[in-house]
Amino acid sequence: MITKIDHLGVAVKSLETVIPYYEDVLGLECEGREEVESQKVRTAFFAAGDVHIELLEPTSDESPIAKFIEKNGEGIHHIAFATDDIEGQLGQAKENGARLIHEVPFAGAGDKLVAFLHPKSTFGVLTEFCQDAK
Repeated sequence: MITKIDHLGVAVKSLETVIPYYEDVLGLECEGREEVESQKVRTAFFAAGDVHIELLEPTSDESPIAKFIEKNGEGIHHIAFATDDIEGQLGQAKENGARLIHEVPFAGAGDKLVAFLHPKSTFGVLTEFCQDAK
């Protein structure tokens, strides 16, 4: 079951360029940075109430984030929904016609298991399910 909106992912060319905007203009505090080597991305997280903002900087031209920025420019990349049963959520999505990018959840940033639904089956919105890995 989906329990809340966990975060919004924002694709950026440079964390160092963008972080001051979130800190100085919006007054948010960076809660942490992490590199997810499997996705070729560096992340920074900010809390905005109960929802987080995840900045995503590509570490390689082969990164899905680099390809997204090349095609669309910087901006909102995905919306992530927290779930207490990621495998069940994926099964429900698939049964109801959503196209899964990942059949099996994998380790993402923030010590979470994650999996994505293809935006062609979600009305143009890249959708992530995430569950605490603990």
